[in-house]
Amino acid sequence: MPSSNSPSSININSLLSLKKGSSISVCIPCQNEEATIGTLVKKIKQNDLYNFVDEVIVVDDRSTDQTARVAANEGAKVVLVDEMTPSLLSGQGKGNALWTSLLASKGDIVVWCDGDVVNFDFEWIFKLAAPLLMNPEAALVKGFYERPMDPSSGKGGGRTTELLARPLLSLLYPELSFLHQPLAGEVAGRRAQLEKLSFVQGWGVDVALLIDIVRLYGQKSIVQVDLGIRYHKHRPLQELSLQASEIALTLLTMSKDISLEQIEPLLRWPNGSVTELNMASRPSIASMKALT
Repeated sequence: MPSSNSPSSININSLLSLKKGSSISVCIPCQNEEATIGTLVKKIKQNDLYNFVDEVIVVDDRSTDQTARVAANEGAKVVLVDEMTPSLLSGQGKGNALWTSLLASKGDIVVWCDGDVVNFDFEWIFKLAAPLLMNPEAALVKGFYERPMDPSSGKGGGRTTELLARPLLSLLYPELSFLHQPLAGEVAGRRAQLEKLSFVQGWGVDVALLIDIVRLYGQKSIVQVDLGIRYHKHRPLQELSLQASEIALTLLTMSKDISLEQIEPLLRWPNGSVTELNMASRPSIASMKALT
């Protein structure tokens, strides 16, 4: 089983030495996160005393609030998801935003963080990047953390993980059952390997990346790091139904037991309405480069 990297074992000076010759991009996909994105970017900019991070990119996924303005005011490079790929068909979803950030960034190591985190700590970047700098076999690093109940809403985190993602991963992909939080938004990877992967556009992107990485590079290429405690906004159950449906269908289709030709990618609601599941994907960036 892949080992977890202990936070106490990270020596900043050693990381800085190992980083020489490499660059690190921190990418934050956002949609209507004006309440949190400014503080998050500010914490990165103000606490990066060692110039560990080479660029901070916020991908604004069609926000209707002031997310882009707030992020730019704090010093982030803001990329609008529709403006990054004008020559390609428009995409949508979390995976599309992650793929766009990979296309927009330049770092040898890409660190992704969710834009709605309330208690972001700059040390998370060190912890996520460390295994990639220290271990040449590491390809993807997943954060894990405690997700306490939010006293204001009475909701706890990890509902989709515990009720859907973990059971299906255990049944269909037991080699990934060691993961504490497979849907964690705090994750890092090597550009050279990430650019070889296609990206599911919707909510299935997290599990799809894990499956592709373990198939290509083996179980030991995925490392977990403990980020402590994480607070963020919790989604209503109706949104989680859509999220869970896309994750479930991604897991089923990638297992080869079912194809999209065999099942309609629709979420049917009790009132008779339907929502189409986002099962589109973006091509690998390596394949796009090969065509230019």
